[in-house]
Amino acid sequence: MSNITSESALSSIATPVIGLTFFAVASGFLMSLIPLSLAYFAISESLAPWLASVFYFGLLIGATCIQRVIKLMGHRRAFILFLTLVALTVVVMLLLPNGLIWLAARFVAGLAIAGVFVVVESWLLMADCPKKRAKRLGLYMIALYGGSAAGQLAISVFGTQGMVPYMAVLMLLFLATLAPLLLKGGQPISHELQTINRKELKLINRPAIMGCVVSGLLLGPIYGLLPLYLSQATAFSQHTGLLMASVILGGMAVQPFASALSTRMSKSLLMAVFCLLGCVAVVGLLESSSLMLMALSLLLLGASSFALYPVAITLASDTMPVEKMVSVTELMLLCYSVGSVLGPLMATSFSDASDALVVYLGVCLTATSIYMLIKSAASISSGQKPITG
Repeated sequence: MSNITSESALSSIATPVIGLTFFAVASGFLMSLIPLSLAYFAISESLAPWLASVFYFGLLIGATCIQRVIKLMGHRRAFILFLTLVALTVVVMLLLPNGLIWLAARFVAGLAIAGVFVVVESWLLMADCPKKRAKRLGLYMIALYGGSAAGQLAISVFGTQGMVPYMAVLMLLFLATLAPLLLKGGQPISHELQTINRKELKLINRPAIMGCVVSGLLLGPIYGLLPLYLSQATAFSQHTGLLMASVILGGMAVQPFASALSTRMSKSLLMAVFCLLGCVAVVGLLESSSLMLMALSLLLLGASSFALYPVAITLASDTMPVEKMVSVTELMLLCYSVGSVLGPLMATSFSDASDALVVYLGVCLTATSIYMLIKSAASISSGQKPITG
């Protein structure tokens, strides 16, 4: 086994998981807080989709250059750097409440959060077998989405107006930084990291790339626009925080199932199944007449949308050695970011109807399900093993 996997056979994953959990709470709260607090800071709410898109554009640019930082500083120090940079963008937004400044700050935050994701994902994916990688990534997704759900619930605790919610975000980011500061062992050895060459790009499964792109097309609007949709276009505006938490909780709850099933069946077929469940959720949202049905539909929407990325990234890593894991996570994050940049803009231009966002999500899920079913059938007919998609 390559010594890149860890400094010892039992490398610690406590640092990335603990740090990620606090970061996820802060990030989940902040993503919903920003569009809901625009009016308080006298910034036009029409800027909301642009703030979401510029953030994901920063994520896209960041995904192209993180490996060099990790190779230079190591995973732990890079983790500290990126978390600190996210916190600084929040401070700038508070001190300078201006539309252009906020756009610039969210772009820089996207760069830094790309670093957080690549550091943590590659740290956990540097295992010596696909099954262990799937389990670790499942743990990563539970921490990420569980923290994000708690962040949505923070809306009810801290509100969305004034400085207090943003101070709470800064405190959570500080707690996230304590993990890599205090827990110094178990990080992967970074000097042996290798990049993916052009020939190896052809080995990456196309459904893996498509799964990451579609994940961005779905999650960009879900994070950036769904809070506004729930607060303005539904009868449940007073329950926006609870309903957004339902989305994230659905994403968290599905992770153990996605992790277990991804090693037992075709990953492209699994993504098709999740997309079909998402279509059911969209119908439920359009027909919701009660808070319970709305919450259940959003729970199912979260489960289907948030399951795509971990399944896709494990599919991409199946054919790659551990030395390539940072490059794999960069590439998959790049694909996700492309979708995330386009998603909010496509959703807002899709239609002028009040439920345009939900219809857009339904179209994306339906088209992806058809694509994945075709790819799954093609791989079975060509005699490929189901586990590779």
